[in-house]
Amino acid sequence: MNLSLFTVSAFLILDSEGHRVLAKYYHPKSHPNGSEANKHLSTLKDQRAFEKGLWAKTKKPGGDIILYDSQLAVYRHSLDLILYIVGSPAENEIMLHGALTALCDAVHLLLRNQVEKRVVLENLDLVLLCLDETIDDGIIVETDSTTIASRVSRPKADTTEIVINEQTIMSAYQTVRDKVQQKIQQL
Repeated sequence: MNLSLFTVSAFLILDSEGHRVLAKYYHPKSHPNGSEANKHLSTLKDQRAFEKGLWAKTKKPGGDIILYDSQLAVYRHSLDLILYIVGSPAENEIMLHGALTALCDAVHLLLRNQVEKRVVLENLDLVLLCLDETIDDGIIVETDSTTIASRVSRPKADTTEIVINEQTIMSAYQTVRDKVQQKIQQL
């Protein structure tokens, strides 16, 4: 039985040709399995080979979960992208699917339903922040898409400008002078 919080091995976004748009692999040093967790997919060559094979198996829409190369991959198609969350085969696939759904929904909210390669690359900072709000060092920390999107969204610029001119400065000076005079008279 797996009692570890470390459930995610990788998060991937691949384009329609199998090329990497975004990849984040988790190899936490504090993982209970120690060096065993750090060996799999630790080199760039292994990661690229894994991504190519995974893409070849999942490039056609229709599924949402696959066991590939002794890794459980939950995925979702979005226009010209495929988003993946990868974990060990012993992990709870419903939890992985819930995390992927929350992450995808948050990205859809932030990018106004335009989740395609060009838009994702232009807003990579928002996508990475969504990822960091959802998964921290391989641990799923949030599964509510609106919470993720609200934490990541940029604050709206204040549209009201404060105009400082000679009249406003004189008005502030007059108010301070009147208050000081009132305090002195009370003494």
